[in-house]
Amino acid sequence: MYGGDEVSAIVIDLGSHTCKAGYAGEDAPKAVFPSVVGAIDQMDIDGHGDAAENMGAAVEIQNNAKNLDSEKTKGKCKLYVGSQSLGYRRDHMEVLSPLKNGVVVDWNIVDNIWDHALRECLLVDPKERPMLLAEPCSNTQEQRERTAELMFEKYQVPALFLARNAVLTSFASGRATSLVIDCGGGSTTVAPVLDGYVLHKGVTTSPIGGDFLTECLMKSLEGKGIRIRPRYSFKKKEIRPGNLQAINLDFPHTTESYKVYSQRVIASDIKECVCRAPDSPYDESAYANIPTTSYELPDGQIIEIGSDKFKIPDILFNPSLVQTIPGMESFAGIAPSIRGLPKMVIDSINKCDVDIRRELFSSILLAGGTASMQQLKERIEKDLLEESPQAARVKVIGSGNATERRFSVWIGGSILASLGSFQQMWFSKSEYEEQGASYIQRKCP
Repeated sequence: MYGGDEVSAIVIDLGSHTCKAGYAGEDAPKAVFPSVVGAIDQMDIDGHGDAAENMGAAVEIQNNAKNLDSEKTKGKCKLYVGSQSLGYRRDHMEVLSPLKNGVVVDWNIVDNIWDHALRECLLVDPKERPMLLAEPCSNTQEQRERTAELMFEKYQVPALFLARNAVLTSFASGRATSLVIDCGGGSTTVAPVLDGYVLHKGVTTSPIGGDFLTECLMKSLEGKGIRIRPRYSFKKKEIRPGNLQAINLDFPHTTESYKVYSQRVIASDIKECVCRAPDSPYDESAYANIPTTSYELPDGQIIEIGSDKFKIPDILFNPSLVQTIPGMESFAGIAPSIRGLPKMVIDSINKCDVDIRRELFSSILLAGGTASMQQLKERIEKDLLEESPQAARVKVIGSGNATERRFSVWIGGSILASLGSFQQMWFSKSEYEEQGASYIQRKCP
């Protein structure tokens, strides 16, 4: 009714780290950009304009207080969305996320992210295309209804469908039943999927995700006296032919949140290039004398990463390791109560009916950006073989292609929205007008 050859649906996956958007039926998203925004409160700068106010995807908004959940974007704000806009330093610019624990807390920012994805990146008119949105397993009915209201009232989409992340990951691998381990930026979720539906009683979550591991790496490097200089804080000058020197630049009106964001971008790249999951539980003495790996920072400084390249990833398996990292004391108190990945998987499967446990053990899917870490699949499989019942046949499935692992939720949505048999499943605009937003619960269970 809405899909087919003439007009393909738009698929958007707003994750805690990046937003992915593109056309149904394609192999990968067209647009991938950070799911945080830069925000300048015009009251903060006393009417002085920004020298670069016309650069990037700046959106000036006069906000309505009843539609906002965050104090930061109330009043007159200018928002900067997208990698290019965030990469440009601006005075007084705060970096804000619309999500907390995977759930939307600021709909105004989400609205601007969607707007950027549709109008700036994909260059489409949302009135002409049905929209499939990925959502976390923890999404409430209120959140789903708010999403439907925004899509139908503001964007005037002809049809909408909300699909759970775990279900889309399962479809991306060609399975209707599986256990999905989604290692995202903000958290890690283990969710059992049976015949295309999430079994909510078996969903387990952990606050340890890719962003947390990046934070641990930054603190560990700081404890060793290594300071990551943001790209905007220096310029390179040639002092001799072929010899460049970094010269410090001073920007006193740069906010702390933007400084930390810029440092995390670099630390995240260090983590992705250097870190790998150890074959066995991390032991300080065993890894004390391992060869180091070199990494060149943007300012030309070459650092050596030693045991941290194994210690940081092992936090996923043993969260109490956080207590050994200087500067992470605030988290050390709750670390012992957080379960490691293998324990989360066992707990999730044990909460499901006995007759499907064997199938779940043999169809464990890895998804999310953090799941692309080297040796993670092998380590999870090894630990589960040790801890699972003897009768269980453990099989962890992760695509060899890092792109497929990172974008598995989006790819599942792309496949689903392009199926001919799916076209009757859309929640249409006429149904919304007749039944209201609450009908989304019946159309998208």
